[in-house]
Amino acid sequence: MPGTEIRSIQADLYVLPLPEVMSDAKHGDHKDFELITCRITLTDGSTGTGYSYTGGRGGHAIHAMIARDLAPYLIGRDAAEIDQIHDDLEGHFHYVGRGGILAFAMSAVDIALWDLRGQATDQPLWKMAGGAGRRAKIYRGGIDLNYPVEKLVEGVEAHIAHGFNAVKIKVGKDDLAEDVARVAAVRDAVGPDIAFMVDANYALTVEQALAACEAFRPFGLLWFEEPIEPDDFEGYGRISEQTGFPLAMGENLHTIHEFERAMRLSKLSFLQPDPSNCGGITGWLRAARLADRHGIPVCSHGMQELAVSLVSGQPNAGWVESHSFDIDTYAQDQVVLKDGLAVAPDLPGTGVRFDWQKLETYRRF
Repeated sequence: MPGTEIRSIQADLYVLPLPEVMSDAKHGDHKDFELITCRITLTDGSTGTGYSYTGGRGGHAIHAMIARDLAPYLIGRDAAEIDQIHDDLEGHFHYVGRGGILAFAMSAVDIALWDLRGQATDQPLWKMAGGAGRRAKIYRGGIDLNYPVEKLVEGVEAHIAHGFNAVKIKVGKDDLAEDVARVAAVRDAVGPDIAFMVDANYALTVEQALAACEAFRPFGLLWFEEPIEPDDFEGYGRISEQTGFPLAMGENLHTIHEFERAMRLSKLSFLQPDPSNCGGITGWLRAARLADRHGIPVCSHGMQELAVSLVSGQPNAGWVESHSFDIDTYAQDQVVLKDGLAVAPDLPGTGVRFDWQKLETYRRF
């Protein structure tokens, strides 16, 4: 269509400080996180914004991939052809891609294209993503393995006071008894009616995960997230079959092929694609539809300011994670909670509008 050709692509990298050091069982300490933004301008002058993020490592490579490789390849393409662009990027950069840095870079581009589509059609993302609803269940996910029990409990109590009716904590200590004590303390503090999840960040072996499932059983957990390596699809299936414990994962799956293997082999109860690293909105929606065909809820990992629209729009809507990397701190609008549910924005496009002046202090490129 005339005017919808891509004229320019601008990539920027920001390193954003966390309010305190946060730790998990596999990635260690987080002192900051990286935000990589992508602004696509069309020949008619309209601009869409996309982004990705990291836990503080790899952002320079993602920025370079967008600026040096993806941008030159995309100049002159029709921005309305989002699915085709997604597939072309995956194919053209296949040799150095298939997940990893390419998936993060593609995600930022893809989200910008959806932002442009929403502006052009005057539609909010929750409608473009399926339109099943505008509200979604939400939980607060902590990165808190380094917290002593007292601070851990204070944190989850603060989340409940803020309006969340579901919380998740990190597990994966060297001593399972220590994990059990932390889980018990949180369950005792929040009571039996609060939805409660745990996340090991794939730090355990299958045998350790089997033992943890049995140890966690008395606490009524909604799910056990990433107990083992995300690529061990068969291992997830074994844990599920032997324990019947509800398992969740997906944040480390980057391509639809990985999601297909997970659905076929892992016997998950919840799928958690992250739009920052699975090919953006296009990749996330493909994973969501795959989960729907397999009869399980689709959830999100990270990017709550965007994911609230994606999850709420699905017929198999699960849970939005309110992640401790609060990207929306640097946006004009924060996620709205009403009666314990997250409410998707009704603005045309993605609904995510960054405060560029606030971000400028933290620019690296």
